[in-house]
Parts: sequence; structure tokens; C-alpha cells
Amino acid sequence: METGDIAWMLTASALVLLMTPGLAFFYGGLVRGRNILNTIMFSFMAMAVASVVWVLWGYSLAFGDGNAWIGDFSHLGLHGLDVNADSEELLFVIFQGMFAIITPALITGAIVERFKFTTYLVFLVLWLTFVYAPIAHWVWAGEGWLFKEGALDFAGGTVVHINAAVAAVVAAFLVGKRRNPALEPSNVPYVVLGAGILWFGWFGFNAGSGFAANAVDINAFLVTNTAAAAAALTWGLISQFQFGKMSAAGVATGAVGGLVAITPAAGFVGVMGALAIGFGAGVLCYTAVQLRPKIGLDDSLDVFSVHGVGGIWGALAAGIFAVEAIGGTKGLIEGNVGIMGTQVIAVVATLLYSGIVSFIILKVLDLIPGLGLRVSEADEDQGLDISQHGERAFVTDGAD
Repeated sequence: METGDIAWMLTASALVLLMTPGLAFFYGGLVRGRNILNTIMFSFMAMAVASVVWVLWGYSLAFGDGNAWIGDFSHLGLHGLDVNADSEELLFVIFQGMFAIITPALITGAIVERFKFTTYLVFLVLWLTFVYAPIAHWVWAGEGWLFKEGALDFAGGTVVHINAAVAAVVAAFLVGKRRNPALEPSNVPYVVLGAGILWFGWFGFNAGSGFAANAVDINAFLVTNTAAAAAALTWGLISQFQFGKMSAAGVATGAVGGLVAITPAAGFVGVMGALAIGFGAGVLCYTAVQLRPKIGLDDSLDVFSVHGVGGIWGALAAGIFAVEAIGGTKGLIEGNVGIMGTQVIAVVATLLYSGIVSFIILKVLDLIPGLGLRVSEADEDQGLDISQHGERAFVTDGAD
């Protein structure tokens, strides 16, 4: 591997890691002031827990040879990977580990302000082991069944976004609604800051997924920015036409929806396809956010509306707009009808597996004495910053 490729991939890995603190600010700004710290800690602890799980057994289960469904235990504790002889694979371990960090953190937007923090830590370990690692193996490992089927997922539409979104829906259903679900963002600058960090880090997420500093990654960088911009603009204009105002939090959310949607397609589509994907994400995710309260599910920060709807649209759009000259695969617009069936299978398989196994994990945790999913009513009313961490995000009374 050329030194320039190595330098880029180390940089891309750092950019992907930065996305999780960006997510922390994005989510943190959307909750009540008394829950900001707890919401941020959900993401920050994902960085700690997932990093340890990944090097001990997560990578081996995701990318060990194994079979079509799951890897093996050949790389437990990264056994057999020598820092000199296997440096390229270790670089892959680093890069993919950053994806394993942010994926479960995405789920937390659906359960903020009421989920037990200690239970969340246990959930992280189990979900990464039994949900994330198998789906990553299906889609990205050479032995994976969806990889062999030719499913298009350049940087995580199924593995990251749809996977996390359906788990978020299950978690929101099982933990129940907040006692007072009316929610106004407590810190919109945090929301915009977080979205900006996510947008910046996403260049590593997508443009690093070609695993080289080459033309494919240049194109992935370009289409990532284009789709995010198109979705943010679309969301803002719809809001302006509907309400006569352009919400800052809304535009930031639209940008994230565009980033989600371009993720599976970034290595396969050109700039015009990216514009279409961004426009579609803006319309679809905006509509989903408006409809979500009507179904009675307290997916508090609209994880499924953005990551689920955006991820599904992006996975299907990858099949529609794929250009052979860019990613080596013809899409529907170039006459390859069959790719759409493959993309639908990948989406449905991810939805079903993640939904079922996430339900089992959460249900078991809820039944274990001393754990459970939900904090007490008193803790919820007090705020999770104090009840779960013994700290406040902000001190406004002048005390030292």
C-alpha cells in the first residue's frame, strides 16, 4: 500500500471518529437542558465501549473468514495480525472500528431522556456482538452472502443507518414514551455545530471507504458534499414554503439526511445522481419527520425518519443511479434492472434481522433484575444529567 494511501486512510479514520462527538452535540442540542450531558455521554461512551469490543472480538466476527453469515474467532484480540506483516489489515481494523463506534450511538436519539445509562452500556456490548458484526459481515466481508449477491453499500447505508434506525424504533417502542414528550431543542447552536462536524467527518466516512487515495474517493467526496447541500437546501425551502420560516435545526437535520442517503451510493454515482439523491432525501426525510408524531411512537430525535428513511432511499437510489464507469456496476438507469432486487433484499434483510435481534436483546435486558430499560419517574423528572451522572451540563446560578 502506498504511503499516500496510508496517510489518507489514517486521516479518514480520524474524521470518522470525529463524527461521534459531532453526533453527541447534534443530539445534545435537541434535548432538554437537564438531559444534555446524558445525551452526549451516550455517544462518548460508545467510543470507549465499542473500541474495546472491536479489538477483542468484534472485528473477528465481522471480518473473520467464517461463513456467509458470521465471521470466525481467528482474530480474537487481533490474534494473528502482525504490525509489520499485516499493517494494511490493521489499517482496515482501525477504519472499520470507527464505523462500529458511531452506529450504536445513532440509536440513542430514539431513547433520550428516559433510558438507563448502565443498561445502555450492557446493550452496547450485546448489540455490537449480535447485530452489528453479523450485518457488517453480510455486506462487507468477502464471504458475506449480501457481498456475494453484489449488494451496493459503499459506506454503510444498510450496515450503519438502516441497522441503527430499526433498532432505534424497537428501543423506543419497548422503553415507552417520555412523561412529557413535547420537545423543543434547548441549544440550537449545538445542533448546527454537531451537524457541521458530522458533515466534515462524513468526508472520511464516505471518501475513505474506497480504502485508497484515488479517483473513486475523489468522486465520493464530491457527491457526499453535493447530496448534503441539496438535502439541506430542499428541507429549508420546504419549511419556508410551509411555515414561512426556515428552521436552523431543520436545515441541519436535512443536511444529515442527505449525508445518510448518499452513503451507500457514494462510490457508485456521479454528481447528477447525487443531486437527485439529496433532493429525494430532503423531501422524504422531511415528510417522515412531519408524519412521525401521528403514529404515536416517541422516536424522540427522529432516528428512523432521518437514518431509516434516508438509508432506505439511499440504498435503493444506489441501484437506480449507479454508473458503471464510476463504480464498476450498472444501475437501473443504465439498464440493470436486477440490481434493484438485490438492493431490496439487502434492505429487507437488514430491517428484519436488526429488528428481531434488537428486540430480543432489549427485552432480556428489561427483565434482568437491577437493569431494566427505563429510569424511575423521579429520575426522569429530575433530569438524567443529575440522576445518572451526578453533574449538570451548565451551571447558571453563579456557584463556584
